[in-house]
Amino acid sequence: MKRVLLIGASRGLGLALAQEWARDSRQVTATVRGSARTRLHELADACPGQVEVETVDVTVPAQIAALHDRLADRRFDLLFVNAGVTNQPEGTVAETSTEEFTRVMVTNALSPLRVVEALQDLVEPDGTIGVMSSGQGSVANNERGGHEVYRGSKAALNTFMRSYAARHAGERRTLVLMAPGWVRTDMGGADARLGIDESIPNVVRTLDALRGRPGLHYVDYLGRTVAW
Repeated sequence: MKRVLLIGASRGLGLALAQEWARDSRQVTATVRGSARTRLHELADACPGQVEVETVDVTVPAQIAALHDRLADRRFDLLFVNAGVTNQPEGTVAETSTEEFTRVMVTNALSPLRVVEALQDLVEPDGTIGVMSSGQGSVANNERGGHEVYRGSKAALNTFMRSYAARHAGERRTLVLMAPGWVRTDMGGADARLGIDESIPNVVRTLDALRGRPGLHYVDYLGRTVAW
């Protein structure tokens, strides 16, 4: 998969994905939110002609449409939507403000599907569409609770992608919900079990291994199936 469109790459796992694909000589178009300079811009400066920076806020439909228009004459082997947010893990759903609940659900569940629907025609018919999910999106594996709103947003994302897959049954594209593991980033926190160098190269290898296997796959960074 030489041509990659990566949504959400200014820092953390998204930036690490852009770096990994750049090291592997892929052509990477990656997005940031807003006009501020980021480490992704530094990567693009270091990899001229190979890494390109675009701008989109996935929570603003007009910006998604504008991104599509700017890329309308391009085709990609892989669209990967990484953009997402977390919230404070303490507290139940009932204790969460409506504003915070809406923020997390719109960013993590609604917006990725809007991106997929809007940009799907930029992906080759036998290409891959991937979305960054989480092991915490598994309903079956939720035996300890905690992180309730975040878990709910990822479970909703998974359900929405299953609906998308059902509507596109019979197509040749590979669809992936990726659980990268608990990774030490600003979002994952310092206590996370995995370093970026343990997760992201394996995420890339798993995405490559799934190419040519149509249908929806909910897998972790090592390619293991995650229970719904």
